[in-house]
Amino acid sequence: MLEKVAITPAASALLGELAERHGPLMFHQSGGCCDGSSPMCYPLGEFRVGDADIYLGDVADTPFYISAAQYAYWRHTHLTVDVVPGRGGGFSVEAPTGFRFLIRSRVFTEEEAAELESEPVVTGPAR
Repeated sequence: MLEKVAITPAASALLGELAERHGPLMFHQSGGCCDGSSPMCYPLGEFRVGDADIYLGDVADTPFYISAAQYAYWRHTHLTVDVVPGRGGGFSVEAPTGFRFLIRSRVFTEEEAAELESEPVVTGPAR
């Protein structure tokens, strides 16, 4: 399967620290007004994943979901979870750390886009 989402070493390190404190985690990318392009990081199971959410894959053993509406806009882009100084979304577990997760993206190559078209879209909880 085509890799649709990745994570930088710095974001992976922060995610590991957060998992030590909070247990297993998950990401959700909604694109809503409160979180913009920042993925929200929750303790696994605290955000209810539904059929309108698409599973993109795991980053550092952490599932990453995106809302179907946001996926419609971003389906042709590879997403990379990164971290920068700043305050994260109020509901995201990294908020008090002084860092926030954010998404960096690039458009899939023509070859990747063709591969993507042949793959099924996985909706709902994948774990």
